[in-house]
Amino acid sequence: MTPPITHLAINADDVEASRRFYSALFGWTFEPWGPPGFLRMATDSGQVVALQQRRDLGGVRMTGFECTIAVPSVDAIAAAVGPHGGRVVMERARIPDVGDLMFFADPSGVVAGAMQYDRR
Repeated sequence: MTPPITHLAINADDVEASRRFYSALFGWTFEPWGPPGFLRMATDSGQVVALQQRRDLGGVRMTGFECTIAVPSVDAIAAAVGPHGGRVVMERARIPDVGDLMFFADPSGVVAGAMQYDRR
């Protein structure tokens, strides 16, 4: 099975202005969740769309839409990134009650996340 994209984040300098913008355009409703400056919206398909404060990740300024891909093993993905021309920009980090997350850049510098979700 192809690993699905399970999380999409919108990185914004002004989270509130972006919330109003996406709400007006698409009727999206975001609710506070997790750390300050982080809002989320669950979709009918089960995917999560997050609206969050823009940040730097491993020296890369996050811009635009950022996706996270569900994988069976974050460690296997991290080990495969370098040999295929990419680089790890954030080592494995634990998100309590969610899973383990890491971020990588592809050979063109595009950043994406890989999430090994906890089994529930």
